[in-house]
Amino acid sequence: MRSKKSRVATALVALGLVVAACGSDDDSSSDDSSTDETTADGEGSDLEGTLRVLIHQNPAGVEFFESFNDEFEAANPGVSVDLSIVEADALATANQTRLTAKDIDVTTISLTGFDKAVQDYMTGVEPPAWQQLIDAGLVKDLTGEAFLDNYDEAAIESGTYNDSVYAVALGRPTYSGMFVTADRLAEAGVETPTTFDELVAACPVIEDAGYKCMIAGGQDGWPVHVGSYGIIGSLFPDQEALAEGLWTGENAWNDEEGLEMFDRFATYASLLDAESAGLTGDSAAQRFTVGDVAFGPSGGWNAGTIEQAGVDFAWSYVPFPGSDDAANNQTLYGKVDMSLAVAEETEVPELASAYLAAFSEAETYNEFVNATGFIPTQPTAVLDNTLGQSISPILQAGDFSIGLEQWIVVPTGAGQWANGWEGARWLYLGDFGDPVEAANQAQSDWESGLTSG
Repeated sequence: MRSKKSRVATALVALGLVVAACGSDDDSSSDDSSTDETTADGEGSDLEGTLRVLIHQNPAGVEFFESFNDEFEAANPGVSVDLSIVEADALATANQTRLTAKDIDVTTISLTGFDKAVQDYMTGVEPPAWQQLIDAGLVKDLTGEAFLDNYDEAAIESGTYNDSVYAVALGRPTYSGMFVTADRLAEAGVETPTTFDELVAACPVIEDAGYKCMIAGGQDGWPVHVGSYGIIGSLFPDQEALAEGLWTGENAWNDEEGLEMFDRFATYASLLDAESAGLTGDSAAQRFTVGDVAFGPSGGWNAGTIEQAGVDFAWSYVPFPGSDDAANNQTLYGKVDMSLAVAEETEVPELASAYLAAFSEAETYNEFVNATGFIPTQPTAVLDNTLGQSISPILQAGDFSIGLEQWIVVPTGAGQWANGWEGARWLYLGDFGDPVEAANQAQSDWESGLTSG
């Protein structure tokens, strides 16, 4: 079992190399991590067979995998790649079914790395899906595979269980920041806010200048609480400690800090323009490209939408300023996404290994992270776009951390409102009349799980 102590930030300083702005002129595509069986042009490849690959739905990711599979087949004429795509919420079930049936070779084992592992302070909690799959002997141990050397320490650790590597993390989406339209702020005479008070004060000024202050995907609901992760991180920089504290009683959703968090959730929700109610997460990203919105709280994965739109205004991505102390608003929080694993019972182990090795080659991987907007898990990768330029100083400072969603495990039997980190969405949708009511209900539902467990 992994140690419960967070060690994500330790390896992330190296990620200061991920953007072109850092001056990297990487030529690491010459690394020798690929297998001997496959070559870029197909010469010398003696691989044969059908490789069955399962990934979850992610438009940019799916498009890239489809293209990569075509190239892999061209490089290995005896190989056919059969790609299956499932919705994200169906991934756990699909993995259980298909790994058990032995009809999949390579899969996305978890959306978020090996998170939500059962810790000593928890009681009555079922192991997460990824842990059950490994314990059942359905996932291959990748320890010692040469392609793992391409990835940073934190990426390897996120796919490690019981001292063995079972998955390789392909990227780290950040979800606690906001897109900023610099041109609109300049026209309104507003500086990019570095504190929560500054953000609140900026909105009426921006609106008086004829622009919308802030939008999010209110129709979907979940994009609203994604935008609130910055508030959580600013008030609780040690997300793992908060998750543990809720179990041990050291923290509560309705203690002094918890009530402050919910109060800021309510204020943040009130800043969202009325147009947000009719926008999905995807359409909110598209709406931002029009150029008349100052702030778009969202995950970094929407950067691709903005880039592809070819906007004619300056924009950036910054941590959501959830605290009144700017020093507490320097960190981006996120998760691990698209962790690839190999089936223990695969009949084509060499082919599966060659597939992951080819994907892990520096040039291919570099194209992948630029297509998806993920923060790279290879320290030599170059995120050569506006998002990369924006977050480079943050990564150089080691200010990226795994968010609360990946640490917290709700007690079995808890009520529907136990996930207090979703509070901004509840308040936006009108599930509760005020933040105190929401915080009290969240804590009550959390404690009901502790009691029943």
